[in-house]
Amino acid sequence: MDWLSGILVYFLIWWVVLFAVLPWGVRIPDEPEPGHAAGAPSNPRLWLKALVTTIVSLVIWLAVYFVMESGWISLRPA
Repeated sequence: MDWLSGILVYFLIWWVVLFAVLPWGVRIPDEPEPGHAAGAPSNPRLWLKALVTTIVSLVIWLAVYFVMESGWISLRPA
């Protein structure tokens, strides 16, 4: 895998993991403030979720990298 493919694969993995991590720990307030959406979380903790997403994505990317470098899976056409 060259460096550009590695970055693209990491970017795709990061976005998929982000959407899996976003609902973690969401608490909806009993009485939302006026002007806020009724389903908006009271404390979304986006920086923590971005950090968790980055770490989990790195672990998954390393697994994908080693599988692709071992030759089990290839993105190159036959």
